[in-house]
Amino acid sequence: MIEIQNLTKVYGQIKAVNNISFTVEKGEILGFLGPNGAGKTTTMNIITGYIPSTEGTVKVNGYDIMEDPKEVKKRIGYMPEQPPLYMDMTVKDFLDFVSDLKMVDRKKKRSQISDIMELVKITHVKDRLIKNLSKGYKQRVGLAQALIGSPDVLILDEPTVGLDPVQIIEIRKLIKALGKEHTIILSSHILPEVSAVCERVVIINRGEIAAIDTPENLSKGLGTVSKLSVTIAGPRSSVIGHIKEIYGVKYVEASSQKDKDVFTYVVESDKDLDIRRPLFFAMAKAGYPILELKSIGMSLEDIFLQLTTEEKEVH
Repeated sequence: MIEIQNLTKVYGQIKAVNNISFTVEKGEILGFLGPNGAGKTTTMNIITGYIPSTEGTVKVNGYDIMEDPKEVKKRIGYMPEQPPLYMDMTVKDFLDFVSDLKMVDRKKKRSQISDIMELVKITHVKDRLIKNLSKGYKQRVGLAQALIGSPDVLILDEPTVGLDPVQIIEIRKLIKALGKEHTIILSSHILPEVSAVCERVVIINRGEIAAIDTPENLSKGLGTVSKLSVTIAGPRSSVIGHIKEIYGVKYVEASSQKDKDVFTYVVESDKDLDIRRPLFFAMAKAGYPILELKSIGMSLEDIFLQLTTEEKEVH
């Protein structure tokens, strides 16, 4: 759906984006991450045709942004971090205006606007002036304008800025639902949100791609050890002693107590060694039941910090 090849943007002596390439498949929700000044917004502005690239190509559904800008723009709905809203218009009039700009069929315009307002839950404020809305509702209007025209691609830059926790959950669910019919690029500083919504992430730093993969694969690939959280019923010192005897275990610690002689332990082992079966048999032999067992991967925040910090140190 989106193909980016060798994309470069130069401002004077500064390379804001340096020879990046990635693709986004149809129906995929891609997280686009990076620290401030990394080149995220520049890349999104190039994809939408807002600014030209210095080198490289961007294609949306086979159309090149430089050769067929109108065809590309028809297929993209863009919500920048600060949505471009006309504050002295009502919500309904603004969406009507955007529909005209996007040349939506007049026969379909009214029903489409109504459906979108219902979808993002702004129907009850449709007759209010945008300037009188809370920041959260302004964000919703910004999302609504991106959906006008039923674009194949949605590019959302910080879509939940200014929303309260309940609204964030609602918009997160909405984005996941939209992913069934749209290809989405989501840029956000709220990394747990990206983990919850996105199937893959692109991490960009200093204009270059630092990583592309699923959060799970990045966690496995970047971690230096394998971690387990395991809750076991049994005397703490004895349980720790038995765990330490398992081949490949590098570290074990009781992190919390759940009940009398029931503790949760963090167990670290060699990165490529799966100790779950040996752990089960060791505890069964000792007569200490395992009440809970789960893997502990690096969080997306850990991955992000590791990659961007390392990149800064290299430069």
